[in-house]
Amino acid sequence: MTFSDIAMIGFGEAGGILAGDLAAQGVRVRAYDTLLDEPATRLRLQEKAARCGVTLCNSAQQATQGAQLVISAVTAGAALDVASGLAPALQPGQWYLDINSVAPATKQTACATVQYSGATYVDAAVMAPVPPKRLQTPILLGGHDADTISAGLNALGFSTRVVSGEVGVASAIKMCRSVMIKGLEALTTECLFTARHYGAEEEVLASLQASFPGMGWDAALPHYLFSRVAEHGWRRAEEMEEVAETVRAAGGEPHMSQAIAQVQRGLAEAMAVQGLNYNKLEPFDWHPLVDRLTATRNRK
Repeated sequence: MTFSDIAMIGFGEAGGILAGDLAAQGVRVRAYDTLLDEPATRLRLQEKAARCGVTLCNSAQQATQGAQLVISAVTAGAALDVASGLAPALQPGQWYLDINSVAPATKQTACATVQYSGATYVDAAVMAPVPPKRLQTPILLGGHDADTISAGLNALGFSTRVVSGEVGVASAIKMCRSVMIKGLEALTTECLFTARHYGAEEEVLASLQASFPGMGWDAALPHYLFSRVAEHGWRRAEEMEEVAETVRAAGGEPHMSQAIAQVQRGLAEAMAVQGLNYNKLEPFDWHPLVDRLTATRNRK
């Protein structure tokens, strides 16, 4: 299977990187993002698309017309709406690759919606941040035809692996992993906010390094974990709400998942109130961000 015409729905961090790398190989890539509808962000996306060699479309439906493969790379909260909105425009023979971080039940509902159109739905779980490895970021696949599309994707430079013939298993793996990964980010954020208040951060980090010497608590790890919340708190909070649904569907109570969502969203909200844009904080250092947010709290 060869894909030479691809639609990318969602042209953010992940969608932009994947679309650009595919276009660089001569693949025709058309993209749509809801931010194109906003005058404040439209020009930025147009410039980004020009650099990537990607053609922007005025709607998701326009982007998918004639595409062999449709990749949905939107936020967790928009994933099902995008599938529902696109379904009437999809055609038999098209593939719909859902790489969004959502609960298995959400993927299964999206699958039923997409397959009603005759298109083939594939569950995909992106298992690491996209920027470092780009197309080579590990992606797990699930669905009845996952084996077929995996070969075609890997021929383009993707790193996919089929884990199940059922939709939802790949996403369940991602959701369970997120409890740990996003939880560690949230724990670090809360820990260092508190430690900084008491002037205890150096001793706290030294203690963590002594307990977990291989993780890098004395180097870049605290900055990296904190930065993920600062940059993607809103998106991660939405994902953790999907994780909570995953836990409930398994018969559990998502106490930790809900708390993680609150911490992720809380930092994003605090930064928004201060008008702090992550892109203007690079190279990222958690100390001045905490000082800025703490000073604001103390003035209230």
